[in-house]
Amino acid sequence: MRWLALSAVLFVSPAQAQAPAAPAPAQAAAKLPEVEPSGFQASVQPERVLLGEPFTYELVITHPANQRYELELPPDLGDFELLSQARTPPQPGKEPAVTLFRLKLSAFNLGMVTLPDVPFLVSTPDGPKRFVAPGRTLEVGSTLPEDAESKGADLKDIQPPTEVAIRSWMLLWALLGVLAAAVLGWVAYRLFQKYRNRPQVAVEPPAPLDVRTRRALEALKAENLHAQGRVKDFYFRLSEIVRGYLGERYGFDALECTSSELMAKLRRMHTPGLPEDGLLRFVSESDMVKYARAESSPESCGAALAFGYELLDKTWPPPPPPGAAPSVSHASGPRVP
Repeated sequence: MRWLALSAVLFVSPAQAQAPAAPAPAQAAAKLPEVEPSGFQASVQPERVLLGEPFTYELVITHPANQRYELELPPDLGDFELLSQARTPPQPGKEPAVTLFRLKLSAFNLGMVTLPDVPFLVSTPDGPKRFVAPGRTLEVGSTLPEDAESKGADLKDIQPPTEVAIRSWMLLWALLGVLAAAVLGWVAYRLFQKYRNRPQVAVEPPAPLDVRTRRALEALKAENLHAQGRVKDFYFRLSEIVRGYLGERYGFDALECTSSELMAKLRRMHTPGLPEDGLLRFVSESDMVKYARAESSPESCGAALAFGYELLDKTWPPPPPPGAAPSVSHASGPRVP
């Protein structure tokens, strides 16, 4: 079994090496200004692994508490495969903050190999920035013993398929299927006879997405949360309204995305009129208030609310001409009542 598993690994590896490269990161993210953390440490455990054997790549970033680091791995890791990743956020109120990233990888190339550079999207009070951690080198050894070739312990090929005769129950299952269909048809007929005269309840169609979003913004504005000192609640509510609108407008679950995942998905879509720079500033400012306990003035809260209206005005299409099918669904969203 060990030789069979190893042969499968060796056969799969060339196929992975010949796979077409994934598209490069978005140019907007690549052009962000660079930022250096207060401290950075990277370690690989163990430093020597066998071919296909999992190992842990640990990155420890020391940074100011008003910054937030998000991992943005490239889609193509070359000779490595990502098995899992985990992020340990910094302790609240601790200065400087320490964020830990732990990646579980496996390598599929022998010798001294270098891990790819790891980019991070950094939310700062001055706006989004970028930090790239250089890759580490580790040694990858073969799973075969050193004297395997001299002892004739070569890899064995996979056995060809062998024909095995089995008993067929196809006719019996076909008869049972016909009987079950007849029973279900009789039950459906009885239910139809029972409920066909049941009065129908009229269901009011939901309002269009732009109308529901504008109502939610007006309701938030009327509550005046930031004037009551509830700035964090204000940004949580506004962020849910904006993300709920974007998710329903472009057809993805924006409420479950991290800030970097949200921007990456939108950049891959056709989003005419989307104010990408303003959205990136809004997302970064919201994260700083919600997670880093940053302060925000009433003017900043008013500007953030005004951005919600601006986003709606610039991305919601005008009504289609008479007789044309609408291009955007008006189905009710989870966060835009």
